Amino acid sequence: MRNWILGLGMILAVAGCASSTEIDPEPAALGDFSLGHNIVVADNAQLIPPSRGAEPDEWEEVLTAEIDRRFARYEGEKLYHFGVAVEGFALAVPGVPVVLSPKSALVISVAVYDDTLANNGRNGKLAEERKQLTILESFSGDTIVGSGLTKSREQQMQNLAFNAARAIEKYLANNAAEWFGEDTIAPVEEDEATE
Repeated sequence: MRNWILGLGMILAVAGCASSTEIDPEPAALGDFSLGHNIVVADNAQLIPPSRGAEPDEWEEVLTAEIDRRFARYEGEKLYHFGVAVEGFALAVPGVPVVLSPKSALVISVAVYDDTLANNGRNGKLAEERKQLTILESFSGDTIVGSGLTKSREQQMQNLAFNAARAIEKYLANNAAEWFGEDTIAPVEEDEATE
């Protein structure tokens, strides 16, 4: 098993950030960014027990929708493409003692491609290595005792997908000066919902 599985097991009892499904009203400064293709694959996602089950197509649907929703606000002059792979997940199960307070989590890896470079016969990939992100569910009164007791499987997936799209946005913002022509942008600090 990969190291991230061990790390994920140790953080499942940690709460994430404040709960919300509202996209930040002020988009990050991403220069010339506009989203082209948004490809999510989950065929090789590993379920990290204890966890409720979820099919690859369910992850692909919910993540694609949340990424599209967040990045539809950007209308830059150049197209960039996402390749997102779901590597692992844990959806908190009901019936676990409250003292364990299990949390749901998702591990994804992200590659960002410049359409112009790709169309000129180059790879177009903006970073040599895919960026791995560990996403935790948002903290709220409903999840403090473990979302397995208070949320449906679909609600857990939606929460994680929302946080994943936000984490991708922060990743892009932290590289905007190099990738999207923004040379006066400060890095966005990571919050407790991502690593």
